Amino acid sequence: MQDTSGGKAIGVPLQGEPRLLGDMLDTSVRRFGSRNVLDFMGRTLTYAGLGESVDRAAKGLQDLGVVKGTRVALCLPNTPYYPILFFAILKAGGIVVNVNPLYVERELAHLLEDSGATIIATCDIAEIHARVLKVAGQMGVKHVITCPIAGALPTVKSIAYRIFKRAEIGHAPSDARHCTFDSLLKAKGAPAAVAVSPDEVAVLQYTGGTTGEPKAAMLSHANLVANADAMVTFVGGEQPHQDRVLGALPLFHVFALTTVLTYSIRTGAEMILLPRFELQQLLKTIDRTKPSYFPAVPTIYAAITTAAETQKIDLSSIHACISGGAPLPAEVRVAFETATGAKLVEGYGLSEASPIITCNPIGGLNKPGSAGLPFPGTTIEIRDREDPTRLLPIGENGEICARGPQITQGYWHKPAATAELFADGALRTGDVGHLDADGYLFIVDRIKDLILAGGYNVYPRVIEEALYEHPAVFEAVVIGVPDKYRGQAPKAFVVLAEGAVATPLELRDFLRDKISKIELPREVEIRDSLPKTLIGKLSKKELVAEEAAKAAASEARGVDA
Repeated sequence: MQDTSGGKAIGVPLQGEPRLLGDMLDTSVRRFGSRNVLDFMGRTLTYAGLGESVDRAAKGLQDLGVVKGTRVALCLPNTPYYPILFFAILKAGGIVVNVNPLYVERELAHLLEDSGATIIATCDIAEIHARVLKVAGQMGVKHVITCPIAGALPTVKSIAYRIFKRAEIGHAPSDARHCTFDSLLKAKGAPAAVAVSPDEVAVLQYTGGTTGEPKAAMLSHANLVANADAMVTFVGGEQPHQDRVLGALPLFHVFALTTVLTYSIRTGAEMILLPRFELQQLLKTIDRTKPSYFPAVPTIYAAITTAAETQKIDLSSIHACISGGAPLPAEVRVAFETATGAKLVEGYGLSEASPIITCNPIGGLNKPGSAGLPFPGTTIEIRDREDPTRLLPIGENGEICARGPQITQGYWHKPAATAELFADGALRTGDVGHLDADGYLFIVDRIKDLILAGGYNVYPRVIEEALYEHPAVFEAVVIGVPDKYRGQAPKAFVVLAEGAVATPLELRDFLRDKISKIELPREVEIRDSLPKTLIGKLSKKELVAEEAAKAAASEARGVDA
């Protein structure tokens, strides 16, 4: 039962003390040494093997100059290199800087400059490798560590990769500035012990940067361990059997960082890592490995649902699918559970909270449209948007705020932004929502996505949820576009389900009895696809920029006339 007194909801108590991520790893290596810690495309590694590789890599990093506080960037897809280097950096006293390998040069340069990273590790996929080497040279990065994809694969696949992907493999110069992962492991001796407190920064996790440049949330060892501990409590405590967690989401993303990496290490689970999301490869991996947990984003579950219409998909081994990263439309959840028989629950979080702050219970009531109950150890508050010092009563919409041991200390080298991030010590999420009498959180929309139409607040999520009720709609996004009369008006972008037929006018008419007139989109545009982030989350910023450019061009033509 959740405490909903005082206009807030309080999660169940959290078990576990603040500690270092490296200590959490060492404990699991001692407890589960002979267990497999990961499976990558059929190649496995044990906990004992991981512990040994981490210690050797930590010594190699120290030989490269890593000391307490050194920032080391990881620009890697999911491979065994990521968990090894992640924990090695921390053991060496460094700070992990998570970097999306698909960032363009400008984005990569910003992260390296902002974080002050002096070392970067990347893969040898030619396109990524060349970009990293170029930007690292421009930014004066001292060392680049190259991790060969072939070296992480099972023997037969490794040979085939070297032969058939030869043209796609990047090569680093042979000089003191560049080294390979294998050379890093050749360091002699044990790593030097470094005095680090659990409250010190472990990871710089950059926000999505949908407005302005991305900012780095400072996540401490204690923050990340607390969210892993909370996951253990959330799933019902440690289990006598070994869980297997499917890692189709990239580990550099904060959702997978907790639900796949730190949770697995904390509990002695096995991570099933995939380098990227590819539907048929994912389904074959599920069939081969029989995972017990599958965290992903709504678009992945929607793709599986569509595939289930034409092929048999067995998800019976999966205890729960946990959706995050974006709102889960009720229709997607129902369709997925109907098609697969699997349990799908929605959670909610953000980079600044390591990331989880609420989730629907796996075994309890899963309220439609809800983001669930406060995560263990977490308090959810709804505060007045105009006066953040005022808590709002149950049922009233306001800004969602959170307290808990997983909450960031603030943004890296941004004191002003950090001050704006908190209200009376509670993290301001930038999202609008309310709590019900049972403590369940319902999210209305992002504050920054709010459309101000003729003085009325219009929430895109309300329109999107209504669109998903139409059987022809596969994906839907709503944004605000300039409107001379109302200031802004909603516009909907839709991708139709395969084989479905619908016109913009039909979709607009479909909405008339489901939303108010002020919420009715001025226009519905049907597209073959919609922009997405690397993890498959529908992205609005490209559409916003496109519509802004159209409006500017239209205004310019009007002025010229």
